[in-house]
Amino acid sequence: MDRRTLLRFMGTGIAYVTSANLNLPTVQAAKKNMPKIAPIYPEKLKPGDTIGIISPSSAIDGNLPFMLAQETFEALGFKVKWGKHTHDRFGHLAGNDKQKLDDLHDMFEDTRVKAIVCMRGGSGAARLLDKIDYNLIRHHPKIFLGYSDITALHAAIHSQTGLITFHGPVGSSSWPTLVVEQFRDIFFNGIPPLYRNPLNKGDDLIPRQNRIQTIVPGIAKGKLLGGNLTVLTSIAGSKYYPDFDNSILFLEDVSEEPYRVERMFCQLKLNGTLDKIKGFIFGKCTDCSPSGGYGSLTLDQILEDYIKPLRIPAYQGALIGHIREQFILPVGAEVTMNANEGTFLVEGKMVS
Repeated sequence: MDRRTLLRFMGTGIAYVTSANLNLPTVQAAKKNMPKIAPIYPEKLKPGDTIGIISPSSAIDGNLPFMLAQETFEALGFKVKWGKHTHDRFGHLAGNDKQKLDDLHDMFEDTRVKAIVCMRGGSGAARLLDKIDYNLIRHHPKIFLGYSDITALHAAIHSQTGLITFHGPVGSSSWPTLVVEQFRDIFFNGIPPLYRNPLNKGDDLIPRQNRIQTIVPGIAKGKLLGGNLTVLTSIAGSKYYPDFDNSILFLEDVSEEPYRVERMFCQLKLNGTLDKIKGFIFGKCTDCSPSGGYGSLTLDQILEDYIKPLRIPAYQGALIGHIREQFILPVGAEVTMNANEGTFLVEGKMVS
């Protein structure tokens, strides 16, 4: 047999074996055969507890943001433990993967630390997902708070351990009254807030800020899952991507042009996510206006195109995202949403 014939034969055989005989399961198919992971509820906080602050994503320049974060949590009544590598830098990242993992694992392992807050988002958290010790987290559950790029950690930690984590402000965020009151209600008292945008007319005839828009009316119940649209779609297809069966999907983003937002919604449609959800909540897409050129879809048109045909309760405009006043959301908790009123409420507990 000459070399050309041999290669042709080998290629045919390989193609036959890989496509017909191996019948490899997809990530989603494998997930269907996995047992459901029971939820784990972190313990409530009390004044005097220690908060651990880490930087699992992008780096921060200057000392002022760290000083403000220290003062913020001290004003809330906490002691602060800083990760050893929060000031480190690796390119645009806050240290290399090992340094970030060391801080993450140290905070979960340290029994004095009762909650972990991420210093900022940005990018890079997804690099850690296949290196995290999820058994450590499962055996040392505690409050974990952050948003934006931290979506990757929320998705992975909840999908791999069942721990309820919290999508909300980071250490470098502003902490206005709405955020502080929710923080205390949830983490000190275990009181589930009614998530409703506060409306303030000011001296106008009608309220114009913080308005919600109903996309599809109705009421739905399900597990609250989601986060930053860009980060969530970037881990689609991995084992760290959440199981969205019977869930309420919430999304937000920042600095993404509408054509990119549309592309990501298309991915959620093609990978089956949108077919699984029971309800949809869209927060804020901050600085998502189109640049110049030959025209653009609007965000309203994108939601009309992808969400309305699902015929599930859906609304947009919730205080979720890169904004000063943002909700603190329990990722993985059961909620009931009302798309007519633009509200949702946690059913059951978020903390123990």
